[in-house]
Amino acid sequence: MGSASEFEGWAIVELMGHRRLGGFVTEVEVAGTAMLRVDVPAQLGVEATQFYSAAALYCLTPTTEAMARAAAASARVEPVHRWELPREALLGDDDELADADVGF
Repeated sequence: MGSASEFEGWAIVELMGHRRLGGFVTEVEVAGTAMLRVDVPAQLGVEATQFYSAAALYCLTPTTEAMARAAAASARVEPVHRWELPREALLGDDDELADADVGF
């Protein structure tokens, strides 16, 4: 842990009251801006790493690793849904998904 004002550790993070994540939280700088990095655990390894600005933070509750993992297990972490992407982005140049059901 760096200076006394920096936070690093297991926590439950609430974002604008609409999203709740559990994970290992660190403060990082991205493109010259302070961001909150949340490593959301899976059963084995890291399921997802997400970055949030301080303005998106509604509440940060430091907790034990076990509690953060329990909160992570109950959250659904899906940063991108395939319906958000244009069909061309899913198919690529070689139409490898042309015969697959991609939800269109």
